Amino acid sequence: MSAHAAFQSKPSADRTDDIDLSATELFDLFGDEYTRRVYQAVTAQPRSGRAVAEAADVSRATAYRRLNQLSAAGLVRTEMMICDDGHHKERFEAVTTSLSVALGDGFETTVDVAD
Repeated sequence: MSAHAAFQSKPSADRTDDIDLSATELFDLFGDEYTRRVYQAVTAQPRSGRAVAEAADVSRATAYRRLNQLSAAGLVRTEMMICDDGHHKERFEAVTTSLSVALGDGFETTVDVAD
């Protein structure tokens, strides 16, 4: 029995290709509590790395490691922002709004996309 997960990105001007992860990759990624908390933080609203760490109640190093993993998987996108004082900071945003897994004759995973 094989399992496969296909995800669609939020509609946007800079839309990337559809996300394509196996169910195993999805389970490996979200089997980690810190990853789930970080993902929930950026799903609620786009945030800076520091704000993600605060919202997820993890260290900044942990937040950035999990954000990098989620970004590599195509589940989080990054945008560079320039502050009024000229400093640059990254803002992280989830490309999906929810993940779900259904068990039946096989594994089926779906993602609800934001409008």
